[in-house]
Amino acid sequence: MGAECRYEVAQAAYVKLALHALKHPSAAVNGLLVGRLVEPSSTPAVVSVVDAVPLSHHPHHLPLLPTLELALTLVEDHFATQGEGLAVVGYYHANPRRDDADLAPVAKRVGDHIFRYFPRSAVLLVDNKKLEEAVMGKSREPVVQGFIKKLASGWIGWEQSAGSKRTFYQCCPS
Repeated sequence: MGAECRYEVAQAAYVKLALHALKHPSAAVNGLLVGRLVEPSSTPAVVSVVDAVPLSHHPHHLPLLPTLELALTLVEDHFATQGEGLAVVGYYHANPRRDDADLAPVAKRVGDHIFRYFPRSAVLLVDNKKLEEAVMGKSREPVVQGFIKKLASGWIGWEQSAGSKRTFYQCCPS
């Protein structure tokens, strides 16, 4: 996606995905990010993530396309009935190993699937080391890394998108 974008993650969504990873420290955990495109005409556009929906803590359950499509449909339908304009805007993933900070192939595939429906989607990767440090009170850094889809190069970290104004920050709910 060529357009610049800023991602805001509400505290509730951020805490929910972190707690999901903490509850299952030796398993790959994943879920959907729910939100909306808040200011599509502004530069940069703003994607507001207001909720996280945990899907699984077993990596073999989600790679199956029918399972993923069913989960996406159920989540989309649930939030559509609330009338707030919410939709699936991304995906989060935590690897099973503490020292693994790479975006897993399954996370890329799920991100690709969501990208087809929401081209400004993002994938958040929980950094297990930073999460552990945060729990111990040793760090106040964000415990997630953000990834965006570049058509030419696949999923890249926000810090790697040269010259980009894409930013990630946590915001408190209003």
